[in-house]
Amino acid sequence: MAAIHWLQLALTAGLGPVLIRRLVEAAGGAEAATAAGETLLRGVEGIGPGRASRIAPALRAARDAAARQADAAARLGVALLCPDDPAYPTLLAEIDDAPPILFVRGRIEPRDLNAVAVVGSRRCSHYGREQAERFAAGLAASGVTIVSGGARGVDSAAHRGALRHPHGRTLAVLGCGVDIVYPPENQELFSQIAARGALLSEFPIGAGPAPENFPRRNRIISGLSRGVLIVEGDERSGAMITARLAGDDHGRGVFALPGRVDNPMARGPHLLIRDGATLVASPADLLEALDPLPDSVDRPTGAGLFDAAADPPALPEEPAEPFAVIGELQRRILDAIDAEECPIERIIERSGLEAAVVVREITFLSIKGLVRRVGGQVYARRRNPA
Repeated sequence: MAAIHWLQLALTAGLGPVLIRRLVEAAGGAEAATAAGETLLRGVEGIGPGRASRIAPALRAARDAAARQADAAARLGVALLCPDDPAYPTLLAEIDDAPPILFVRGRIEPRDLNAVAVVGSRRCSHYGREQAERFAAGLAASGVTIVSGGARGVDSAAHRGALRHPHGRTLAVLGCGVDIVYPPENQELFSQIAARGALLSEFPIGAGPAPENFPRRNRIISGLSRGVLIVEGDERSGAMITARLAGDDHGRGVFALPGRVDNPMARGPHLLIRDGATLVASPADLLEALDPLPDSVDRPTGAGLFDAAADPPALPEEPAEPFAVIGELQRRILDAIDAEECPIERIIERSGLEAAVVVREITFLSIKGLVRRVGGQVYARRRNPA
């Protein structure tokens, strides 16, 4: 099993993700890397003679620790994913410091390639919590997997929003072992996430939520995602770290939600907008601005929205509230839209509603997955609306 060798490397003192990748390349594989002696280690960029003398015995010492961790994972039903595994997340594998091992409680699916991170402050406002849930619910209704960090505040709201839809999926990247519930009040939420997505961590079974773990896990949140939405956070928040990683290191889209100018938690998103992040006011805004996947990434057959203009996947079952309920104004707008593409001017004329009302309500219909924007101000019904 290749994962046991990557796990041994991950547990070796003195090795991090970048050095592990270089060592595996130099040795010709993970199994050979676990048996590396000082001579091979000295030739790896970033190790050198001094560190090689310490890492060589540490590699041997990590063998038993890896076996214990593998046994613990098996007892808990936790999967181990390594870069040699076809199920290892494709986008995550593209970052320079991808984790050599992922502990997975739940399941990663091919459609999770179409993921967006929704992150923000633990000390968010009611507005921030409300908007995180709204965006996550709307994106999940369009076939997007929601990635966040499982923390209090915006993260938990994002996970809950994704789970509001019967087909919604969400991934939580933890700053502790996947067997640890932190924060403790998220016990039920984590169980739901494991059933409808996955809890992920690079930290071993039993690892507690050390403060230094959380900034480190932010690169995984960004690495898993096609884009990152910052809902709320001050200038020093972990969400800002995630945004900078996404934009500067990973080449992913960065989106920011504007807030009140007198709210300290809006300073982070406002700074990002000033520096070039895309301002979004609705899930439809984000979907329209989302970049296509890189050409180097294989798109799984039948997966959902892998290009910005593609249709979300049809949802075969009756959706739960609030997506099944539309008001009288929205019904008039739906009735005014042809089976084919329909300019907004025609929708306004046919519905008899004011332009501002149509623009507002059609956004909600997009969030509910009932209409889609074809281009500019042209809309069409979903082919198989829920």
